Amino acid sequence: MGLFDGTPSGVLSGIVFTTLLVGAAVGDIRHRRIPNRLVAILAVLGVVFSISEAAFIAGFLSGVVGFAVGLACWLPFYLLGWLGAGDVKLFAAAAAWLGPMRALEGAFIAALLGALLAFVWMLRSYGVRNALATLGMAVGSPGMLASGTETARSRRTLPYGVAIALGALYAAWVPGLLFA
Repeated sequence: MGLFDGTPSGVLSGIVFTTLLVGAAVGDIRHRRIPNRLVAILAVLGVVFSISEAAFIAGFLSGVVGFAVGLACWLPFYLLGWLGAGDVKLFAAAAAWLGPMRALEGAFIAALLGALLAFVWMLRSYGVRNALATLGMAVGSPGMLASGTETARSRRTLPYGVAIALGALYAAWVPGLLFA
């Protein structure tokens, strides 16, 4: 069963969660930015939602540990320069709603979708031949992905917040891919 049950409060919670994530994804597509205010609201409401779903301490811990797991899943990629801080914060905030196990599931789905998005983005930006050559070099030397000037990077950034949002939404609405 999904995270949001059929009760009025469950449906309302699901609408809020979905709306915030869609807003973040749209902002990332349009401006390559995920507003900190949106992320903070998502995180706080995630902990509140988690508390509403269980006893206070258990719910609070689920939200906070979910946030920590979400942060831990994506922080290494930020430190390598492969993701923006907004992407990492967005998933951590969404994971406060999901709890630790669904956060892992959402991160896995987001990684798969992100890889697909990155490949399509490379094909679109560079063409098939250059994209495959770049991908081959990246496999041989992953450090090259974080190189380049800031100007060149800003023109070719990937709205990874879309994959993050979709992974979190999948884990919330259609769980059970990894953990039953």
